[in-house]
Amino acid sequence: MTARIDQRFADLAREGRAGLVTFIMAGDPDYSTSLAIAKALPGAGADIIELGMPFTDPMADGPAIQAAGLRALKAGQNMLKTLELVRDFRKTDSATPIVLMGYYNPIYVYGVEKFLKDANAAGVDGLIVVDLPPEEDEELCIPAMQSGLAFIRLATPTTDDKRLPAVLKNTSGFVYYVSITGITGAATPETSKVSGAVARIKRHTKLPIAVGFGVRTAEHARGIAEGAGADAVVVGSALVDAVRGSLDKDGRASAHTVQAATALVSTLASGVKSARRMAAE
Repeated sequence: MTARIDQRFADLAREGRAGLVTFIMAGDPDYSTSLAIAKALPGAGADIIELGMPFTDPMADGPAIQAAGLRALKAGQNMLKTLELVRDFRKTDSATPIVLMGYYNPIYVYGVEKFLKDANAAGVDGLIVVDLPPEEDEELCIPAMQSGLAFIRLATPTTDDKRLPAVLKNTSGFVYYVSITGITGAATPETSKVSGAVARIKRHTKLPIAVGFGVRTAEHARGIAEGAGADAVVVGSALVDAVRGSLDKDGRASAHTVQAATALVSTLASGVKSARRMAAE
């Protein structure tokens, strides 16, 4: 439901702060643990949850998220279980927006019409499908939006003013600005460069701008929220790394896995919430 995303950003605007968007891989390191992490994220400070759809060939992802996807697949995660995870999450949380993020192949194999019906029924709010460009909007973007799901598009440092209108044309929910070129988790964004990019995108759209890739610490998060003027900060690889670091020698969840995730999110949320925002002054 696009409405849940819109409501969350409206609430953040009233609070005068940026939001924190957290990415975890569905089924990493197993179904029950990833569900427990997802349920704990809002209490730790996450405003929106991105849930990765595991895929065998994640070309845009760095080593951390690739490994998380493989752990999830090894544990038996698939699209049916990912939608089930959303349904289980919704049993106790009807407010936190959930965005499924990944690649088109698992959706195509599942069947687009069936996927959209089941995703809506499960309580999914939006989609980020990184390998479907605007030229392929008829494949999934437009049907998704017609079904009530937000279709969130990526903009990058190489998305120039000529390309940007095509990227934004059918985008809804928010715009995800990839702050660095390359794969996820590869580098730390420069606040000054991100600030200019966010300002440029905002000249073309009224949608909120969420900035991700390379955010690993509370200082990074605060810098993006305060110095770059982002409406939300996205954290993925650092959170996936925190989960991985908590696993036992056989790659299984330990007693510390959920706490490792929530501790990092609490720290990042404190950075985002401590940022002074123009809207709050």
